[in-house]
Amino acid sequence: MQLSEKDPADSQESDLVKKKSYIKAFYNESWERRHGHPTDPDTLTLLWSVTVSIFAIGGLVGTLIVKLIGRVLGRKYTLLVNNGFAISAALLMACSLQAGTFEMLIVGRFIMGVDGGIALSALPMYLSEISPKEIRGSLGQVTAIFICVGVFTGQVLGLPELLGKESTWPYLFGVIAVPAVVQLVSLPFLPESPRYLLLEKHDQVAAEQAFRTFLGKEDVSRELEEVLAERRVQRNVRLVSVLELLMSPFVRWQVGTVVITMACYQLCGLNAIWFYTNSIFGKAGIPPEKIPYITLSTGGIEILAAVFSGLVIERLGRRPLLIGGFGLMTLFFGILTATLTLQDHAPWVPYLSIVCILAIIASFCSGPGGIPFILTGEFFQQSQRPAAFIVAGTVNWLSNFAVGLLFPFIQKSLDTYCFLVFAAICLTGAVYFYFVLPETKNRTYAEISQAFAKRNKAFPPEEKIDLAVTDDKMIGKPEPDSSTLDSYVKNGVV
Repeated sequence: MQLSEKDPADSQESDLVKKKSYIKAFYNESWERRHGHPTDPDTLTLLWSVTVSIFAIGGLVGTLIVKLIGRVLGRKYTLLVNNGFAISAALLMACSLQAGTFEMLIVGRFIMGVDGGIALSALPMYLSEISPKEIRGSLGQVTAIFICVGVFTGQVLGLPELLGKESTWPYLFGVIAVPAVVQLVSLPFLPESPRYLLLEKHDQVAAEQAFRTFLGKEDVSRELEEVLAERRVQRNVRLVSVLELLMSPFVRWQVGTVVITMACYQLCGLNAIWFYTNSIFGKAGIPPEKIPYITLSTGGIEILAAVFSGLVIERLGRRPLLIGGFGLMTLFFGILTATLTLQDHAPWVPYLSIVCILAIIASFCSGPGGIPFILTGEFFQQSQRPAAFIVAGTVNWLSNFAVGLLFPFIQKSLDTYCFLVFAAICLTGAVYFYFVLPETKNRTYAEISQAFAKRNKAFPPEEKIDLAVTDDKMIGKPEPDSSTLDSYVKNGVV
């Protein structure tokens, strides 16, 4: 939906790190112009740290306010209003150098974080709610695909021939306004989420019309009945709070799985890969001036892997891609640790390191890079979904902040062995998902909820009441035909 809505571990962060020397020089010049002397190294380091970390703080703020905005505006208009944050951030960062005010860059980074926090909650929610269950995974993976396209676009625009020069680096941050404007122009022509319209606004006519527009057909009775069955189960739908969600025994394993999924998503070590990429390319004999062009291969691999995942997710399912992705990352992190330790022993070892880096990126984007957001939308009913995305987003941004804060210390103390830490995290995630995660492919929300009910050892009281009422109505009546029974089964009533 929005090309610039990239997770901070990738597009924004990689561009920022590449332009680190330019930005620090800008900070130093601005400080000297105001105070008559250059900034001391400690203050400069502090300003840089604030610039890097403020993005994650903004993302956390955006996550925490998305439920409030979404309740009033809905999914579609939340995304539309959110473009205001992106455009404001782009203008602040693009004009910071000309204005000679480094605070504009820092504030712009914070506002862009707010935009990312809102988008990474509202967008997966919107895509999940407008998708038929048969293609819900593929459509959800579109978010990951465009995230990868955003990374690659940033890498291309960051080349020295384009915006990667000392005089033009602010405009690289300003480019994020382009996809925001595209979304402002195009999104008004799409309907609101039909689930939101029916379950929260109780507007069945608008929901039917939204289904017809999205599905491109007149007969939407099957899709409408699926949502109506969910409404019958959740009588008097009321959005639950985060505290209520965390305290509910009926979703404890869903919440735990989302927390672990999002933590592994950020702590799996992909951020650390970018730290070593340039040095590994240099060890392989690639001239420094050529490295930015070789780095484009990482963005290309990301796009190919994400597209592959989108094509096969409805065939293979979420479980194999997520478990396989983390499992392969564990394997390649282990090999990369060995090659980095032995890279001076043979001329071909650095090339093996490059292969490992590309394999880790491909493994991440083929599963762990997009599926966590899909699962968060699939695990919960309509009344629980906004609170669930707040929990998921909070874990996501706090984990990102923790990686940015702790990785320099981990790298300094463990050097190349730091990847063993990430290998252990990936292995832990793969084992957990193998034993706990049910397959959600081609299942309704009610069926997914029932798959977790056995592990939770608790059924929502609404489902018990609905089941009892259904049984009472069936007493003394003829047995339903097979099509009716199939319909009940699909809707999670039997």
